[in-house]
Amino acid sequence: MDGTLRGLAALVRERQPAVVLTGAGISTESGIPDFRSAAGLWVQYDPMEFATIQAFRRDPVKVWEFYSLRFSVLTAAEPNAGHRALAELERRGLVQAIVTQNIDGLHQRAGSEDVVEVHGSIRTASCLECGERESLEEIVASLRETAAPACPRCGAILKPDVVMFGELLPPAAVDRAVELAREAGVLLAVGSSLEVYPVAGLLEETVSAGGAVAIVNRGATPFDGLASVRIDGQAGETLAALAAELD
Repeated sequence: MDGTLRGLAALVRERQPAVVLTGAGISTESGIPDFRSAAGLWVQYDPMEFATIQAFRRDPVKVWEFYSLRFSVLTAAEPNAGHRALAELERRGLVQAIVTQNIDGLHQRAGSEDVVEVHGSIRTASCLECGERESLEEIVASLRETAAPACPRCGAILKPDVVMFGELLPPAAVDRAVELAREAGVLLAVGSSLEVYPVAGLLEETVSAGGAVAIVNRGATPFDGLASVRIDGQAGETLAALAAELD
């Protein structure tokens, strides 16, 4: 198994198309806390109280209080060198698409165009009663006056368009992610512990179809043994160096 930047660049160059799977580790470098680390959000907040669909139906105001605390961080966060490097590689035709577990929209803000959000997005909220959808800007404005945003059409409390525990992942996004993984010459996983299914299973889809896997992450993952290249490093620094190496 190669652990060098040169090896990663060669893999991306030679095993096209390249698809990238990103996790929380790329966004923590923009100041957005993750969920599962020792300093993650689930250490401070019980996910069963704040992140399940049952919790939302039981007490949507309490769930919105949790998300309101995150909005200030999410709206202030800026794409980092890793996001920008991936957008540049997409423009150069070296990255086909990004499959992300993140809900923050930083890939799109960095300029990436083909982004598959398998865990939903904080950029919108929807009404479970009538289907009305509001943008993040409208939600933030509403939260200045009320504890939970109401649907402008029917008055029900809107739900953040993130996938909560107890909800299915969006079928269209999952289908596209699986299709991309099966067709990838190389699937590059960045900043993900690769512990959450079904997304972690995308690496097995790639390998089963004859593609290669590369992993860039701080710390070990359950899929390190599948990787042709494994780099233990920061997402931003590594991806920026990768873009330079491929220039």
